[in-house]
Order: sequence, then structure tokens, then C-alpha cells
Amino acid sequence: MLKKDSYLTGILLAIPLPAAAFVLATYVLQDSMLLSNKPALPYLTAIALNLIMMRLFSANGMVKTVKGIFIATFLITIALFILKLRLKT
Repeated sequence: MLKKDSYLTGILLAIPLPAAAFVLATYVLQDSMLLSNKPALPYLTAIALNLIMMRLFSANGMVKTVKGIFIATFLITIALFILKLRLKT
């Protein structure tokens, strides 16, 4: 699956890191001192890991996979931003 250059491959590769960051920040580290001053840290880490993944696939010439990772990362980031705004109100 990792050798196939497709948008779906990129989307499927990009989803687990932000999803794990959301679960980690929402349920596991909810009352942790680690996140008390830095609530965006898990999300920024997940985005950074997706950017590293994009760089690795870009070096191998898998343009569609990189675009799929970018699209999924962008949509998840927007969804998390909207979700966080709604939870605060």
C-alpha cells in the first residue's frame, strides 16, 4: 500500500496522527500539567509529523500521496479548530 501513489493512500496515512492527538489531549491528558499552558501541543506535534511524512513521500516522487496527506491534514486541522471553538462557548 505504501508503494501505491494515490490520494486515498495519503488520506489514510494522515488520519491516525491527528486522531491520536485528539484522543490523547481530550481524554488521557485532560488534567495534566503538561498541557495546562500549551493546549495546542498535541495537535502541532501531529501536524509536524504529517509534514515530515509529506517530505519523505515527496522525496520518493509520490505527488498524489503527498497531496492526500496535505488535504487530510488541512481538513482535520480546520475541524479541530472549529471543535475547540465550540467547546469553549
